[in-house]
Amino acid sequence: MKKMSLSTKVLIGFVLGIIIALIFKEKATVVKPLGDLFLNLIKMIVVPLVFFSIVSGITSMNNFTKLKRIGGKVLLFYIATTICAGTIGLLVANLISPGSSVTLDEIEVKPGQFEEEATPSVVDTIVSMFPTNPFNSLVEGNLMQVIVFSIFLGISMVLLGDKVQTFKKFFDNGAEVMYKITDIVMKFSPIGVAALIATTIGEYGAKVLGSITALIIADYVGLLLICFGLYALIIKFFVKMKLGTFYKSALKIWPITASTTSSSGTLPYTMEVVERDLGVSKSLTGFSLPLGATINMDGAVNYFAIAVIFVAQIYGIELTITQQITTILLATLISVGAPGIPGGGIVMTIMLLTTMGLPLEIMGLIAGIYRVIDMGHTSLNVTGDMVCTLAVAKSENLISDTKPGENSEDINAKVV
Repeated sequence: MKKMSLSTKVLIGFVLGIIIALIFKEKATVVKPLGDLFLNLIKMIVVPLVFFSIVSGITSMNNFTKLKRIGGKVLLFYIATTICAGTIGLLVANLISPGSSVTLDEIEVKPGQFEEEATPSVVDTIVSMFPTNPFNSLVEGNLMQVIVFSIFLGISMVLLGDKVQTFKKFFDNGAEVMYKITDIVMKFSPIGVAALIATTIGEYGAKVLGSITALIIADYVGLLLICFGLYALIIKFFVKMKLGTFYKSALKIWPITASTTSSSGTLPYTMEVVERDLGVSKSLTGFSLPLGATINMDGAVNYFAIAVIFVAQIYGIELTITQQITTILLATLISVGAPGIPGGGIVMTIMLLTTMGLPLEIMGLIAGIYRVIDMGHTSLNVTGDMVCTLAVAKSENLISDTKPGENSEDINAKVV
């Protein structure tokens, strides 16, 4: 009898979590420690995985010219899809007008619950990406700074060539060790997913959804248009891959992204699927996916655009076309620094509303349902990372000759 695949187990855990929450309601939160334990295990491996995989991925490109070309393409695709996602979010928000269905008396805010966040300038944001002490960045888990240091280290090793072969081997071996630890941690994912989703539904239930259903609908309409519209066009006409093959692979990741709401936390499994299921070279995924988990936030930008329109409509504020375009640019910039962790978007929303001069009182309502919509954001963020990685892989001929999708069983056999 063939072993049940990990993705199937995760999907079963996801469904069981929903059933548990529906039966036991708020009592379902008793399983929260199991979900927290799973999240802690994932957080444990994220920083070293990113560090070793980026350095190993860059050094495997062998020459600096190739590195510049591929790195430029990765950034170009990430920025382009992010701007497109923000534009789609604005169009959806203007068509659905989610804020018109909410009245101010539905918003309950505790005094001091939310404080204005100081919004960094473009220059401050860029400066903050560069660590003064890379070891502190590793200890504190500052992924953006870890990525920047890893890129500098990897580029330096490429320039030094054969002089640092021993050092290169250390990072290659380190990456392999982290992949194995990832395999071990992911064996607990079905239980962790079940606990996380049961806790989410048990804690929030339907009561937080009633007053801002329109916001949730608008958000998910935007997500679906991006996922099955924008991404489908890229996969079909640029990558030239069967849509069924791609979405079948993405479906294996969505239960985990929905339950953890963490792009960084899902990274180990995303790398596993893109490499072994879709056949993309490790030399690219080790660089592209960790970078995407930190700076590519298509789902978040879609939400930021919709949230600004939502808040403006609630308070009867008319935003000009120029202000709406500014929203896209600001959302793109803010998303670059958005932490790929659960709830990170709440802080970024406060920053964006402050920048746009909009009231913050509404955050009491948005925060109540943020976990519900963040499940979709994270799923789209990670799917976007996969799409951009495939696009660059196609342009660089870094997709295995093995027909994408043929390795599906191999993945399951190795991680179960």
